[in-house]
Amino acid sequence: MEQLMVISAVGDDRTHVVRDLTQFIFDCGGNIKESRMTTLGSEFASLLLVCGNWHAITRLEQDIGEFSKNNGLNIQIKRTKQQDFGKELLPYAIDVVCLDQPGIVNNISGFFVKRNIEINEVTTRSYSAAQSGALMFSLQMLINIPASIHISGLREEFVEFCDQFNLDAIMEPVKS
Repeated sequence: MEQLMVISAVGDDRTHVVRDLTQFIFDCGGNIKESRMTTLGSEFASLLLVCGNWHAITRLEQDIGEFSKNNGLNIQIKRTKQQDFGKELLPYAIDVVCLDQPGIVNNISGFFVKRNIEINEVTTRSYSAAQSGALMFSLQMLINIPASIHISGLREEFVEFCDQFNLDAIMEPVKS
């Protein structure tokens, strides 16, 4: 029976960190189902969903401490289970681009939370605009909208909300 574990790892960015982490998981008998790995500042950060049989997951739990110490990574693990998608949810993608300003993620997540809309994934980054060099901010978000919510009304509210904060935003269904 397949078991699941979430692994988060943070440490100094170095050339072989992705290979070393993924090799360790493979050697324990685990398989990576989902992952996010990136460099944040001078740190490597990863979040992985790993699956395996009981033996593989137990081996990961037993050996992760030594691997962490030997590779200079701060690692946390947690067993989990498959997410239950029992309700009717409509997956939508949110894309926002604007001048960088404090509170963007908080304001946008607050908009959806007030409407009981699940936030499934958030990705952000700051960058300099090509021509002007102005500091820009980009946000991509995946949300799950309950089928009972009127989409066109929600979209209209979201556009008005974004106009208040001078955010250029798009809300569209996820295309498989």
